[in-house]
Amino acid sequence: MTTALVRALGDLAHRAVHPAGCGSRACPPPSVLAEREDGIVVRSGPVVAKAHAADTDTAALAARLRLAAGPGQDGILLAPLPVAPGAHLTESDGRPVTLWPHGEPVDPGDPDAAPWEEAGALLARLHRTGAPRPLPAMRGPVKAALAVARMRTARPGDPAVAPVLAAWRGLPGWARGEAAPPADRGTYLCHGDLHLGQLVRHPAPRGPWLLIDVDDAGLGDPAWDLARPAAWYAAGLLPPDVWLRFLDAYRAGGGPAVPADGDPWPALDVSARALTVQTAALAWAKSSAEGRAPDEVEQVMIDACARIASLPPELAAQHTS
Repeated sequence: MTTALVRALGDLAHRAVHPAGCGSRACPPPSVLAEREDGIVVRSGPVVAKAHAADTDTAALAARLRLAAGPGQDGILLAPLPVAPGAHLTESDGRPVTLWPHGEPVDPGDPDAAPWEEAGALLARLHRTGAPRPLPAMRGPVKAALAVARMRTARPGDPAVAPVLAAWRGLPGWARGEAAPPADRGTYLCHGDLHLGQLVRHPAPRGPWLLIDVDDAGLGDPAWDLARPAAWYAAGLLPPDVWLRFLDAYRAGGGPAVPADGDPWPALDVSARALTVQTAALAWAKSSAEGRAPDEVEQVMIDACARIASLPPELAAQHTS
């Protein structure tokens, strides 16, 4: 990460808040909220500036920004702020940059207050929204493939990762980012990377919950957006009552990813297995980079892959037993 880029993001966010400067007062310094290869986020008061990954497809990102800024997403997606009149995208240090309102994130220290029902309801609304054209494909499966590639690079030839690779090979091509999803499932508007870190209250601190981060949004199978909580539930990391609160809220909102009643797992099985593999692959990659063994939660997802890989495909949905 470059100090110059962080400084440029801070300056951009600061100018959005104080276009005429701070006068005789001392301007508050910007703060870095996130600093990763795939995104640097710097805040100045009520505005955050984000530098997206250097290899971002800027045409696809521009389409996603138009989606988030459009009136059809009011109350669902957080809308970007203009970086210039009529523009939501600029560049700094060779990376695409966007501006956003700052929202209040989910409190990781208060899991009982996590907005699972709100997340389910927002996803249902998003999935029922007519997707504008043109819009790129949802990037969820591509990100899963990148996670597996990252694991292979971090631990080449390591037999410990064999169950993760076996579970990966057991997925259909569309879930590995190698083909389009089934025609009747691939035309829904999806977020692409749903987890609790993708929700904020805006305006903070008591505004409605909204979905953020459209970097992976697009057309795809809506089951992918339910896949991470489904995988956590299947692995025993998400309590059954929390899973049911999320699922019931999604169903109450008319979400199309699962049937309105009955067993949801046939519709969720493939995407949940894919997210299990993605999470396990990232666990191996990150733990290797940090020179440590996988932690307890990471090991749970790695072990889930071993169970998936040990079962015939028709039993993969029961990989928690």
